[in-house]
Amino acid sequence: MPTSRSTATRTRLLDAAERLFAEHGFAATSLRTVTDAAEANVAAVNYHFGSKEGLLRAVVERAMAAVNRERMRLLGALRTAAGPPGAADLVRAFVTTGAHVGDPEAGGADLRRFLGRVVCEPDPAIRRLFGAEVAPVEGEYLSALTAALPHLAPAEVAYRYRAMVGLLALHQSGTLTDFHPGPPPEDPGAGADDVERLTALLTAAFEAPASEKT
Repeated sequence: MPTSRSTATRTRLLDAAERLFAEHGFAATSLRTVTDAAEANVAAVNYHFGSKEGLLRAVVERAMAAVNRERMRLLGALRTAAGPPGAADLVRAFVTTGAHVGDPEAGGADLRRFLGRVVCEPDPAIRRLFGAEVAPVEGEYLSALTAALPHLAPAEVAYRYRAMVGLLALHQSGTLTDFHPGPPPEDPGAGADDVERLTALLTAAFEAPASEKT
């Protein structure tokens, strides 16, 4: 049975890994950097998680637990309302849960950056690890969107869904706010305004006519 000291060490490792992976990415963050920040040792990582990849999996599981629960709660509420859910409601439920994850006073920005970085990691094994954690819930959203958009082929809905996940990850990582082809605008429109803009953009993308075959 884990002791309070062992539990505290595990939590420190998770917190440090989440912050450092968010700042530098998984591949660029050494295990020694994580253990130094957590005031622990490599043996503690092996004991609690088995490996660096196991540590990443645990951080992803912890990060996505609340998001997955809230997304399923919102989807259940939409499904019990009058009529099947439309694309606009599904997109809003999906985007807002990802954009608002994490308590701002408890490292919420680090958590969102971490999730955005994991989705955009170049190593496909890392993306598969993340995908396995979110697949049951996100698969429900994809099915609901496919049903809500009968004018689109399932493959096209799936492509637009992947684009939604990618844009949400760029928002979470801060890239959509930081990237500009020229000088940054005086009012970048951060926070809730950006979430509304992203939601409107993605809703329009899903509801657009089918792409023409070339």
